[in-house]
Amino acid sequence: MHYIAQNLRFLRKQKQWTQGEFARQMGVNRSVIGAYEEGRADPRISFLQQLCAKFQLSIDQLINQALDVESLEQHADTAGNSLRILPITIDAATGQETASLVPVKAAAGYLNGFGDVEFIEQLPVFQLPFPELSAEKTYRIFQIKGESMLPVLPNAYIICSYVQDWSNVKNDSRYIVVSKSEGIVFKRLFNSISKGFFTLKSDNQEFASFDVKVSDVLEIWKAEGTTQFGFENEQNAMQSLLFRELQDIKSELADLKKKL
Repeated sequence: MHYIAQNLRFLRKQKQWTQGEFARQMGVNRSVIGAYEEGRADPRISFLQQLCAKFQLSIDQLINQALDVESLEQHADTAGNSLRILPITIDAATGQETASLVPVKAAAGYLNGFGDVEFIEQLPVFQLPFPELSAEKTYRIFQIKGESMLPVLPNAYIICSYVQDWSNVKNDSRYIVVSKSEGIVFKRLFNSISKGFFTLKSDNQEFASFDVKVSDVLEIWKAEGTTQFGFENEQNAMQSLLFRELQDIKSELADLKKKL
């Protein structure tokens, strides 16, 4: 037997929230909270993770222990402090989670509002129709700028899935990283989390790699695919990139000839 339904009611009442207010705080429909509290549906793992982050609990506590005031006080400073609530949006008609779009013009605001339910609700939202995308993941779409990841064009849209556990970041895979110092960037990541940092690398070799401290990172999203417009721009960008790389090769050969 698990205590999820009982604990949800307890936590909500501790905050003196209605089911509607609890739903708003968690970024879901009120009917979803009702179903969870009455035991008619089991919460998704992403919901449980968000709940643990908000109330500083472990998953084990939430599922296997009947919570009371004393247990909350004992674990308030020790459980879940590194987790953050991820606001999500739900389609009112279907009850399904939707993907929020963060355009370039909203990037600056996202750094301040990424944890704000009301800010996320103001972003454009979509139900992604692609069968390759799992219904069990939370998705967000980020528009990028700059040429650091050519052949992915500036202003392309990167379809991403949320990375809850940063230790699962795979070396040399592409991610959207949201950080205090660099903002929203699209890079290849190299995981040195045990040493306290990530190394971010561009596909365009004209851009130098750099490190970002783990403590500086706000969110990490795994790139699952891209949508971009302007095939002519893509061709021109690739021709320009190849030309610059050819010039670099010529310069390196000239230097070698001087040394011989």
